[in-house]
Amino acid sequence: MRKRILFITGSINQTSQMHQISKYLEEYDCWFSQLFPDTSFLNLIVKYTPLAKGTVLTGQFKDRSETYLVQHDLQIDYGGNKHNYDLVVNCTDMIVAEKFRKTKTIWVQEGMIDRRTVRSRIVKATGLPPYCSGDTSLNGSTNVCDIYCAASEGYKSYFAGCGTDAKKIFVTGIPNYDNHIEFLVNDFPHRNYVMAATSDMRETYRFENRPGFIKHAVKIAAGRQLLFKLHPNEKVDRAVTEIRKYAPAGTLIYHTGNTNHMIANCSELITQYSTVVYTGIALGKKVYSYFDVEDLKNLAPIQNDGTSAKNIASICNSYINFAGTKDDFLRGFTFRPEVALQQEVQYA
Repeated sequence: MRKRILFITGSINQTSQMHQISKYLEEYDCWFSQLFPDTSFLNLIVKYTPLAKGTVLTGQFKDRSETYLVQHDLQIDYGGNKHNYDLVVNCTDMIVAEKFRKTKTIWVQEGMIDRRTVRSRIVKATGLPPYCSGDTSLNGSTNVCDIYCAASEGYKSYFAGCGTDAKKIFVTGIPNYDNHIEFLVNDFPHRNYVMAATSDMRETYRFENRPGFIKHAVKIAAGRQLLFKLHPNEKVDRAVTEIRKYAPAGTLIYHTGNTNHMIANCSELITQYSTVVYTGIALGKKVYSYFDVEDLKNLAPIQNDGTSAKNIASICNSYINFAGTKDDFLRGFTFRPEVALQQEVQYA
């Protein structure tokens, strides 16, 4: 019987990442489950309160990911109840089901981690469930998984500083953010504009001064062509109305389309709390963010010719077949990435 792997999915980006990793593990029986509530308390929150609305546990986010799994003919085992698994690959360590705590586990970073807040510090200090932070600020910092796959050396240091054992963390790069140079060749019709990428803070119950952000983008553009790319989870009509009110006539607005191609063709990129800022950094753009830009440059995912999924799969393959303890594995394992060095991307 083939060994079984369960991939825990979340957002479309996380789901796509897990799918890419699984393609290098076809000798195993691979199954997929959307992130699910693992306790009675969390089940009550999901079923009877609006607190989980806007998260990957329910609603449109769950539906989109499960539609992706069906469209790609992937095996679905929601909740991981159909089989016993030899390895679980997690998209978050903020919710790890108790039934998998004795199973081999690997955590894969998705993208940007939310900045720490007073609430997340209180949650961490008091031992409350990490999801009580209400954001992703504690993702990668709980130390509950056996192995952690990080986007960069900067993120490895960050997670280690937040409580995860550095010996567990391997810099693999992350799928979807490891080969940005490929976006320079595209058919997006506009070029040399100032681009503003919005976030879905309001849809996930966080405060945002959207008029202030639009005015901030207008000031940076200083009369140059301005383009807004809306977050795919946003309420489109509301966002468009606001942009039309506060931005100059002729401002371009896109809700759909390839965001990476738009970034590749822009002259400057303005973001809030979006992982797409790393695309701009990798392509040598001048970027703006609510985070410190120098910190972001240190955290930016390594560019390794798109081999991150293969790197992560190689760790999965080694760990699932290791007969000893987790500590024995970490002491004896040597990670050999496909492309180890950060590449410099030249943009003309």
